[in-house]
Amino acid sequence: MQLQFPDSVLDLSTTRVMGVLNVTPDSFSDGGLYTAHEAAVEHALTMLDEGADIIDIGGESTRPGAQPVSAAQELDRIIGVIEALRKETGAPLSVDTSKAEVMAAALTAGASMLNDVRALREPGALAAAAQSGAPVCLMHMQGEPRTMQSNPGYADVVTDVAGFLLERAVACEAEGVAAGQIVLDPGFGFGKSLEHNIALLTRLELLLDTGYPILVGMSRKSMIPAIMASAGIAAAPDTAAQSAALKARDRLGGSVTLALYAAGKGAHIVRVHDVRETVEALTIQAALETAGAEKE
Repeated sequence: MQLQFPDSVLDLSTTRVMGVLNVTPDSFSDGGLYTAHEAAVEHALTMLDEGADIIDIGGESTRPGAQPVSAAQELDRIIGVIEALRKETGAPLSVDTSKAEVMAAALTAGASMLNDVRALREPGALAAAAQSGAPVCLMHMQGEPRTMQSNPGYADVVTDVAGFLLERAVACEAEGVAAGQIVLDPGFGFGKSLEHNIALLTRLELLLDTGYPILVGMSRKSMIPAIMASAGIAAAPDTAAQSAALKARDRLGGSVTLALYAAGKGAHIVRVHDVRETVEALTIQAALETAGAEKE
């Protein structure tokens, strides 16, 4: 499998790393850190130096409870960053948005991939994606960010999610998106309980059976302390000054473990905040697997 970008091809025979760049004041773990364009560009270049294969740039938070922002706000946050990055690097730049207007402007500015938590269901989004020829990532989300974690329910979360994503992939192909340019994301934490997230991860092969590349995003998410709590291990005590964002950034060990597990299950792309540590872990894992195979 591979993804075709304007100036490069990304081979997906090994798990690739997508670095997260939230140019927002309210994202759950890094909101406010990269709202200044210079800081955002510097962080993106650092992630590329650390081994990221793709940078995913978002101007609207989709954390649980997040409030929507206008297309104008998104554009004001991300276009200058994309333009500046494109001058510095030829690496694939993904734009994390659901709005057709933002997609079109971001692609013109130099983005080369579309990543949509609403799977191109907003007005004009599917047409914009098809016209661009860019790779697209279709994510599953039950409900909307403001309400998605209010008692989510499924008949069977894995088959329900797989069915939805396949329906969206078929709709994309019917509109003219090439099958080889479609990536599927089960949407960990987007309208899912801990049990739903674990089922999706441990049965990831059923999503891989769709034949499309699979992107997994679990970095710093609340499922990490939830898993620890379910194992009887309490989180470190909060201090009065410790914000939710700081607590999220403390989830490094769990984030890397989940990325490694997903890669071992066959995920083609892992979307992460902590690029260097994830790349190191994936590299060591691959080296050990190669060494073991040579001895057999």
